[in-house]
Amino acid sequence: MRAHPWLGDVTAFAAAAAALAVRLWLDPVLPPGFPYLTFFPVVVVTTFLFGLRPGIVCAVLSGICAWYFFLAPANSFDLNPQTGIALAFYAFIVVVDIALIHFMHVAGDQLRRERAVNAGLYEQQRTMFQELQHRVANNMQFVAALLTFQRKKVVADPTQALDVIDDARARLETISRLHRRLYDPSRIAMPVGQYLQELCSDMLDATGARNVVCLVEAPVVTLDLTRLTTLSLLVVEIITNALKHAFEDDARGTIVVRLEQVDASRLSLTVADNGKGIPDGFDPASSRSLGFRIAQGLAQQLGGELAWSGGPGTEVRLVFPAVAV
Repeated sequence: MRAHPWLGDVTAFAAAAAALAVRLWLDPVLPPGFPYLTFFPVVVVTTFLFGLRPGIVCAVLSGICAWYFFLAPANSFDLNPQTGIALAFYAFIVVVDIALIHFMHVAGDQLRRERAVNAGLYEQQRTMFQELQHRVANNMQFVAALLTFQRKKVVADPTQALDVIDDARARLETISRLHRRLYDPSRIAMPVGQYLQELCSDMLDATGARNVVCLVEAPVVTLDLTRLTTLSLLVVEIITNALKHAFEDDARGTIVVRLEQVDASRLSLTVADNGKGIPDGFDPASSRSLGFRIAQGLAQQLGGELAWSGGPGTEVRLVFPAVAV
């Protein structure tokens, strides 16, 4: 009811009028000296139900009625010392009542706000916990799939066991660094371009590729955490492949990561290097390379398909929906 000020004002006038009517009705049977008998309750009730302003309005109207009709001399606004003391007593009582009720409402409103905030935090934590469980499950599935692929390579050629283990370890370390960045609360609203630039710099530092420069070109866009995770893993996979195969020993090179808005519903990711390029007749779709298979799987998760082209250098392009489908 406190949300409707006009209703409170109307009620304040009605309550003061009702208190006056009841007090006039009781006047013949009451002994002298009870001018405020019916006015105090309506002031308290009006303030409690409708808030500060209606309570003050009711208190002022009730005080005027009591002064005119019930303070000696009756039916006048004569002000003498005795009347002044009676009015001061009335004012003191209603001010204390209204103030106490008002502060009670303020405390109640604050408590409700704090409860709402706590409920929101609880819901946020519950959602984040569920998302974390989902992410952990996905990560375990990714690790399991990675180890399955690597196991097949070891079965086919046991002499590659150490290389396979080292490759798996490097991939898992990359995933660990990636997720530390993704789940940093301070980076939730970071634009994709800035995030990818930091990710690329981190990769170059981790691999020790001091001779390669990575440039990122991207509009100011953001992606949800799931799609950003998949996109990041894809970029890491393509750049890792470029660092392994595109540049000769100590040869300087450049890798350009470009994210473009194709139209309102699609984005385009291009990763290009100026290295030696892919061999003639090479078909990534039929390649048995673990890196290519992982990259294709990540591209499908984003809703697109990788296209490879060479000469000079190598360019990998993916067009995918701007929002999850």
